[in-house]
Amino acid sequence: SEKKEKLIKPKNRVLRLFVCGPTVYDHAHIGPGRIYVTFDAFVKYLKSQKRKVFYLQNITDIDDKIINRARAEKSDPLTLAQKFEKSYHSDMKKLGVTSVTRYAKASAFIPQIVKQIQTLIKKGCVYKIDGVGPLDGRGSPQGGGWYFDVSKFKDYGKLAKRTVIQAEDGISRIDETINKRNKGDFCLWKFAKTDNGEPAWGSPLGRGRPGWHIEDTAISEKFFGPQYDIHGGGVDLKFPHHEAEIAQAESASGKKPFVKIWMHIGLVRIGSQKMSKSLGNFITIKNFLESHSPRLFRWWILNHHYRSPVTHTEKNIKNAKTSLQNLQELIDKLNLVTEKQKNAAKGDAARNLLKDTEKKFHESLQNDFNTPEAVASLFVLISEINKSIWNLSKKEARAIKSSIIQNLKSIGLEIEKPLKTPLKIRLLAQKRELSRANKQFIQADALRKKIEALGYSLEDTPLGPLILKISDF
Repeated sequence: SEKKEKLIKPKNRVLRLFVCGPTVYDHAHIGPGRIYVTFDAFVKYLKSQKRKVFYLQNITDIDDKIINRARAEKSDPLTLAQKFEKSYHSDMKKLGVTSVTRYAKASAFIPQIVKQIQTLIKKGCVYKIDGVGPLDGRGSPQGGGWYFDVSKFKDYGKLAKRTVIQAEDGISRIDETINKRNKGDFCLWKFAKTDNGEPAWGSPLGRGRPGWHIEDTAISEKFFGPQYDIHGGGVDLKFPHHEAEIAQAESASGKKPFVKIWMHIGLVRIGSQKMSKSLGNFITIKNFLESHSPRLFRWWILNHHYRSPVTHTEKNIKNAKTSLQNLQELIDKLNLVTEKQKNAAKGDAARNLLKDTEKKFHESLQNDFNTPEAVASLFVLISEINKSIWNLSKKEARAIKSSIIQNLKSIGLEIEKPLKTPLKIRLLAQKRELSRANKQFIQADALRKKIEALGYSLEDTPLGPLILKISDF
């Protein structure tokens, strides 16, 4: 609909979410990383609001990209896919993506895929192309398989808001052949080519393997039935991938809509270009985590609305690091207040401010999952609190700290717990305090620099020195 839709609470069942997973032919880059961190935050927030969610994600482990790389490396395609699937799960673990209920590999659902294609054949919207086309670069006939006829589905293009003619302008991934009836037709089942080492399965359709689009609808139907609540993925999948899914699912079941709500995540860009492996301008998740923390990645991502594009620059990452550092420092200051405050009167001056912040935070997330607006509400709180932080009572400091930590935890962002300051640093800080008391300011400055060289910063406060670990975000 291209407008906000009410997310009705399902009666006596969990909310069903399907997100397009990776094609495992290489290490994942931060573009898909953004998608999976965003949906992890989304699901964790729903669960924090007592919503039950079944989050299903497919793994494409059968694909031309996998086959081509395996051929180049002279390895087995399924073995190669297993290698990069393992890499993907390792990346997700490091990024704190823990909300997926079930991962489903395409190769594990061949019977379901075949069954759905057979249903589509019976419905009359699929045709067969024998492998008799022109030879490809390897001397094998190309284009053989079962193809979906987009002219048989009158609603084709409704998600991307394209007419059937406009839809014809889009070529589906890996499905180009001169033997198709319509330019936009896409392959559901690719016939095996003789002795070329590609994965293939025997079936009533003929020996072969599934096309790209069919695995998603066959897998989602297995777990959710013909209709479900939310489907997510990158905005670049809207057409033709998600359009093809709608055509397959609604043609097979005769029920509309296939999915009630679609959530499309904006692209990650390098300069003015989309980040992609095909353009060779990508940064892998592993590359990013070599110099930055998983918390910084999530923080950077959640400071952008999920539908908006994100541009990766060192300046943008530095800005995210600074704001995260400011947040961490506030928590450390509140810890100092709860430990050292003696003179402040017991009061509830922060109560109304916290109440307003909580309201704004949750209203933002419940309004099209507006994470940057939710985060901004916390920084309004931080700005106000910093004006009188050293006058807070212990009770107020604990309440503020708890509120910030719980709100961020609801979207999967954990605040770093303060580590016990090493004895050496504490002794240097005490020595510096003594120098300052004796007006030995040159010696005090030298001790401060020594503390900073050891990875800590020092801030003088009305409650005494605040020692902060210089966080390596």
